[in-house]
Amino acid sequence: MIDLRRLGYIEQVVDIEGDYLLGRIVAVHRELYKVICNSGERDAVLKASIYHHGETGEIFPTVGDFVLIDYNASGSSRIVKTLERKSYFSRKDPDVGRGEQVVAANFDYVFILMSLNHDFNLKRLERYLAASWQSGGIPVVVLTKADLTPNYEDLVKQVADTAIGVEVIVISSKTGFGLENLNKFIQPGKTIVCLGSSGVGKSSLVNALLGADCMKTSGIREEDSKGHHTTTHRQLLFLENGAMLIDTPGMRELGMWDITTGLGETFVDIEGLIQQCKFSDCTHHNEPGCAINEALINGDLLPTRWQSYLKLQKEAAYSANKALYFQRVKEKAKSNAKFIKQKKQARNKDQYNKGDF
Repeated sequence: MIDLRRLGYIEQVVDIEGDYLLGRIVAVHRELYKVICNSGERDAVLKASIYHHGETGEIFPTVGDFVLIDYNASGSSRIVKTLERKSYFSRKDPDVGRGEQVVAANFDYVFILMSLNHDFNLKRLERYLAASWQSGGIPVVVLTKADLTPNYEDLVKQVADTAIGVEVIVISSKTGFGLENLNKFIQPGKTIVCLGSSGVGKSSLVNALLGADCMKTSGIREEDSKGHHTTTHRQLLFLENGAMLIDTPGMRELGMWDITTGLGETFVDIEGLIQQCKFSDCTHHNEPGCAINEALINGDLLPTRWQSYLKLQKEAAYSANKALYFQRVKEKAKSNAKFIKQKKQARNKDQYNKGDF
């Protein structure tokens, strides 16, 4: 029998009646889910009346989610409820261009992978950091392909100056260099989600940690270090020591969703300067006593970092408004469904009392 507490499950009160099994989603293939439970790994689908018709307003599950399933020993089980998440990573849905797509849930650490070759991109790192802090997980920057860049000290310093308060680890999956420094995070019962654009070596790292070539890898174009997508679906992988990895398809661009909290964590230096401004409503233009302008003049704050903050702040405000809009739409739909359900129950009860059945 599988103890889901070893898979990271934390006891919680579940408001649902029925004889259901607890499970964790280990893979998502479009409409089909792979769920591990006390009876082993099972195929499962969503119960349409709950997820597709909006009766309860259930959120769609993703890899890493803990769910309740209506177990079926002879076929696909049905997922009836998505349990509360302790963390999740989301982005703008790339298929429809709007709305939120959750790509991983219930993880402890976020390994942000960035290669030390031509793919090195600090602005992209800032976006990943903001989304990672927002997710509820703890970000760790993993700089890959150290074997291709012998003199990388300056690049590491740039990353450390960008990822303030975040541990930065340099590795080479090919030679094994630096992999032992990841062991403090890869612990039994802990879940790590790996994020990074195509070609940064996510699959190579996963293979190195698994100790086998379980993940397909592909080469990169030498002229620009661009890679090809090698992970085609999201899945949760198990390491020998009891730790778990969530691998996600590479994302060349991260569409921001709600990162209002993560923005402050990513730019903690700028947030601290803003608190030092003479006026609480300082616009950081020409006001006297502006700590931002002073830092820009004396070199304590780089103009490029300030511009990145302003750009992401603008995106965060826009995304937050969209997120609030969709949340209100969802709440309204849930309220309407509840009203219709209560009205139907009252009508059925009235018919029963009258004998019209």
